[in-house]
Amino acid sequence: MKNKSFAILAVLALSVVVLTGCERKEPLEEPSREPSKEPSKEIEPEVARKAPGFTIKAFDGKTISLSDFKGKIVVLEWFNYECPFVLRHYGKTTTMIDLANKYTDKNVVWLAINSTSNATPEANMEFAQNRKLPYPILDDTSGTVARAYGAQTTPHMFVIDTKGSIAYQGAIDNDERGRKRKGVINYVDKALAELTGGKEVSTTDTMPYGCIVKFTK
Repeated sequence: MKNKSFAILAVLALSVVVLTGCERKEPLEEPSREPSKEPSKEIEPEVARKAPGFTIKAFDGKTISLSDFKGKIVVLEWFNYECPFVLRHYGKTTTMIDLANKYTDKNVVWLAINSTSNATPEANMEFAQNRKLPYPILDDTSGTVARAYGAQTTPHMFVIDTKGSIAYQGAIDNDERGRKRKGVINYVDKALAELTGGKEVSTTDTMPYGCIVKFTK
């Protein structure tokens, strides 16, 4: 009798195991494939849109507004005196200074903007004086103007036409590593030559290269 009872219990236990093993398990939840709803931290402005207005101070304390240059072509150069990509254009080759001087009598204004969070007016002034810049360095350590334009790197160049629209945005040239001997295209020079010659800008958008703009966290 005891053997019979033991056999019945064994069969019942086996049934429970089998049923448990056959139970359907819910699939693991897959990670969401929907795009993040957070805004991108690096948003490129649309070329030919109106340039955002701004009013900020230069290293000498003078307040400068974009509206001060209505009817002029304005070049904005995102700048950082600690960035090697920027310094390369202020060393043996003085790309930015040469371009500013080249077009100074052709209704063109050049403005450098430093949006680096730890930049100081004193350091901006020292750099400008040592390099004898023919244009001011504007203080945007809050990053407000850089974010409005979608500035990503230093340098990141913007050319604003006489109607106040962004005619070009992107790299200064196609020589990211500074090693090309032939075939170097200076996009800003090209855009300025076309605008001052009464033509439309043929290359309106390129990928900027350089150091990432160091915004305030």
